[in-house]
Amino acid sequence: MRIRSTALAAVAALALAAGIPATTAHAWADPAAPADAAARPGDIVASAPSSFHPLPGQPTNTRAWKIHYRSTTAAGAPDVVSGTVIVPQDGRTGPRPLITYAVGTVGLDDSCAPSENFPKGTGLEANLIQQLTLRGWAVVVTDYEGLGTPGLHTYTVGQSAGYAVLDAARAAQRLPEAGLSAAGPVGIMGYSQGGQASSWAAELQGAYAPELQVKGTATGGVPADLLKVAAFNDGSYGSGLVFMAAAGQDAAFPELKLDSYLNPAGKLLVDHLKTHCVAIDAAVGSFKRIADMTTRDPLAQPDWQARLHQSKLGRTAPAAPVYQYHAVGDELIPYAVGKQLRADWCAKGADVDWNPIRVGGHVTGVITEAVAAGNWLADRFAGRPAHGNC
Repeated sequence: MRIRSTALAAVAALALAAGIPATTAHAWADPAAPADAAARPGDIVASAPSSFHPLPGQPTNTRAWKIHYRSTTAAGAPDVVSGTVIVPQDGRTGPRPLITYAVGTVGLDDSCAPSENFPKGTGLEANLIQQLTLRGWAVVVTDYEGLGTPGLHTYTVGQSAGYAVLDAARAAQRLPEAGLSAAGPVGIMGYSQGGQASSWAAELQGAYAPELQVKGTATGGVPADLLKVAAFNDGSYGSGLVFMAAAGQDAAFPELKLDSYLNPAGKLLVDHLKTHCVAIDAAVGSFKRIADMTTRDPLAQPDWQARLHQSKLGRTAPAAPVYQYHAVGDELIPYAVGKQLRADWCAKGADVDWNPIRVGGHVTGVITEAVAAGNWLADRFAGRPAHGNC
């Protein structure tokens, strides 16, 4: 039977967010980042015991810590990002593989952050993450820049997300309680927004974090070209994501002055999106056209186009092999966008195992491909050679 879902249901399903509060209060205030000339990206600023539950009260035989760690903004400035380190308590000795995991869209409000929701059993993609810990792998999940820390989440800003994913791996290895080796194998994984983040991490790793022993990246549903994704979703099911992305880009680059383009309806919509999570935002933001929310289209302006182009993937070959997957019937991220990323990487000599998903849509892709992606990473950790299909 063909799995079907509307794109609106898909966004809500990806959130799995019915239990996530709509507005925010910091459960743990972000520590101030002291001036320290010797600090490195990935250094721990603060840590505290936490817990990981895929569902409320569900045991997982893991230990978890909420961390704040140093990272880098898209502009190259130092910042502090939060996240969660999760380690199975299975008696394993020796180097343990580490997955640095990038979640899909959760929302812009601080209450949406994975680290806020894992202890409650309302964390997005927690059941998929549990599949990884059941393999005996440690997992670190970044909250991304500005999600759970001061400032607005820089949603869809590729470089920032890639840095946060790589520095989360460094931080997990530097957290003494986690017991992870700096020489241990690392895998990168993510889908949807997490596909963008994991793909950016894969492209950046060779230059930004060459010491990480990255064995491969499993990435899917990748919004590799934001201008094409925005045009695809304008006025459709996923239009709320377009306005969220505009707010995220504006958070990273205030000179874009998003507010100066919005009419009263647009300002009301964006203000709402900034203070809620994706399940609500997907419903409220659907079927909105840019032309109806603005006095003029910011995406037609050279400065906006330049910033969105800055987040475009495919210009650098990942140093490690890639397992890339994309639903042919994806309702939110055009299949052609994912296919083009594969072509761009292949043209630059990357080792890409390309996997079209023939049934279902955007959300079902991350679910149906989770085991295969995990198996592919397991082969890389076992030292088996990758066999790309470029």
